[in-house]
Amino acid sequence: MSSVFTEFDLMAELHQPGDKIVLLVMDGLGGLPMQAGGLTELETAVTPHLDRLAAEGMTGLSVPIRPGIEPGSGPAHLSLFSYDPVRYEIGRGVLEGLGIGFTLTANDIAARGNFATADADGFITDRRAGRISSEECVRLCAKLQAATGDLLADEGVQIFVEPVEQHRFVLVLRGEGLGGALTETDPLATGKRPLPVTDSSNSAEGERSAWLINRWVEAARQTIADEAKANSLNLRGLAKKPDLPHFPHIYGMRAAAIAVYPMYKGVASLVGMEIVDFAGDRPSHEIDALEKVWNDFDFFFIHVKKTDSYGEDGNFAAKVHEIEEVDAIIPRIVALQPGALIVTGDHSTPAVLRSHSFHPVPTLLWSPRVRPDTTTSFGERSCAAGGMGIFHATTMIPQAMGHAGRLKRIGA
Repeated sequence: MSSVFTEFDLMAELHQPGDKIVLLVMDGLGGLPMQAGGLTELETAVTPHLDRLAAEGMTGLSVPIRPGIEPGSGPAHLSLFSYDPVRYEIGRGVLEGLGIGFTLTANDIAARGNFATADADGFITDRRAGRISSEECVRLCAKLQAATGDLLADEGVQIFVEPVEQHRFVLVLRGEGLGGALTETDPLATGKRPLPVTDSSNSAEGERSAWLINRWVEAARQTIADEAKANSLNLRGLAKKPDLPHFPHIYGMRAAAIAVYPMYKGVASLVGMEIVDFAGDRPSHEIDALEKVWNDFDFFFIHVKKTDSYGEDGNFAAKVHEIEEVDAIIPRIVALQPGALIVTGDHSTPAVLRSHSFHPVPTLLWSPRVRPDTTTSFGERSCAAGGMGIFHATTMIPQAMGHAGRLKRIGA
């Protein structure tokens, strides 16, 4: 039996009823100064409530994958939920598909699609097509579905093109004999041409799947070539749906996910959390939802996306403002009297880099049972001196459970 399963078995054996736990994730929270000697986004933000929790609780820096490795959003969230992302690989397409409520079968390959802008020579000039409106995304997906839906029928493969929001969509290929280890088309930078899909598994099904997807991509790009902004596209996270041990079984907690963006609903759904529907897209709306379902669940995952979006846009000031917006709702969470409250990010997205980075993520744990450290504020440098130290993100849930009185003693 592997160490991962041993740890899950241990948690399943030790869990017991206890107090409620809140995991508040500001996506891409970690940052860097814009100039040498400056402050990060979190250090710049005025956060009296988070600073108070840091002073009353303990802090540290979490490592999502392994030291020095830049994490994607899916693996980083799996790590927060205590699943080692090196062992459990999940394609972003699967997460996006589940997040919009698309039912994936064992015969499906799902991909996360991004509409993009390309110049006359095919070089990508905007990887997100100017973040087109969600209404425009719906129109473009309908256009692609109509033009390419039957493209691979001669191969016994169905095609589904489903809108997500803004520039994001989901592509699903359904048919027998699909699989492999498929690469992405996104070059992850402007000024480059999209890449072809290839298979690294050296399998017949992988080679065939790559050929089918490239055939669709070519037809799809031709279909939208006349569009003003979204005249190209890229695919990321091509994969099949895996089977994972379920979070409620491992930890004995009925878990709720409160998130705006579909991908994060998808990863929560995949591990067995229940998705809470609510109106609005601001942190305050998410806390409205939390208050309404507080009596129905034991564990609450709350996800705030725009900290990451502003980091990727290089908008330092907007990321600071979003952190301050989250700080404003902290008293409402504390008023519910959780047994443990964790505030963290899934990874770092420094505005100065305009991308995810490998840097450890500032984290605080507040609880009536906590042993306070000497930290007096919530920021990267203060967390580096916190009592939690530098730790792997997969240990976060067990730490919270201990503070919430949800783990039995081992031995006499």
